Amino acid sequence: MDEISQALTAEGDATDVVAPTPEPAPADPQFAPGTVRRLDPAFVAFQRLIGWIVTAVMSVGLLVVVAIAWLRADLPWLTNLLLLPGWLVATLAIAWLFYAWPLVHYRHVSYVLDAEGIEIRSGVWWRQVISVPRSRVQHIDVSQGPMERSFGLGRLVVYTAGTNHSRVELVGLSHTVALALRNYLLPRGSDDAV
Repeated sequence: MDEISQALTAEGDATDVVAPTPEPAPADPQFAPGTVRRLDPAFVAFQRLIGWIVTAVMSVGLLVVVAIAWLRADLPWLTNLLLLPGWLVATLAIAWLFYAWPLVHYRHVSYVLDAEGIEIRSGVWWRQVISVPRSRVQHIDVSQGPMERSFGLGRLVVYTAGTNHSRVELVGLSHTVALALRNYLLPRGSDDAV
C-alpha cells in the first residue's frame, strides 16, 4: 500500500498506478487433468460397518417374526422346525451381501477432473456418467455425518443450474480431498461470491 500512496504523491494522478494482479495458483498435482481417481479406501470399511448395523437390525426383526410365528401361528411341525434354520440362512445371506457389496461398489465408482469440470462414473449393472461443467456450478457443499467423521470421510455435493441432475453427490471421499475438490470446482473469473 505504501508504494501506491508514494506513486500517487509523486505523480499526483491515480491513472498511472496499476494495481498488482495476483499470480495464478500453480496447478495442483493432486488434480492433474484426465487422471481417473477412486474414492477413499476407508469408504469400504465405512460401508461394511453400516452393513453390520443393518444386518443386526434385520436379524433381530426376523427373529421376532420367527418367535411370533412359533407362539401365535398354528403351523405344521416341519415348518416350525425350519423357521430357525431359515432365520439363520437369511441372516448369513444378508451379512454376506453387506460384506461383499461395498468392495464391488468401490471398484465401479470413479471421477475425472479436467479444466472444464468433473465427470463422475458409477454403477455396477446400470452405468451412469455425470459431467458437471464448472460454468454450471451454483454452489458446492462438503458435509460429514458422525460416522463419516470417525472414518475421515466426507461427501461433496455440487448444485448446478438446470433441472436434470441439479444436485450431484459424490460420497466416500476423504474429507480433505472433498474440501480441495470444492475449491478446485468453484467457478473462476467471476465476481460473484460463492
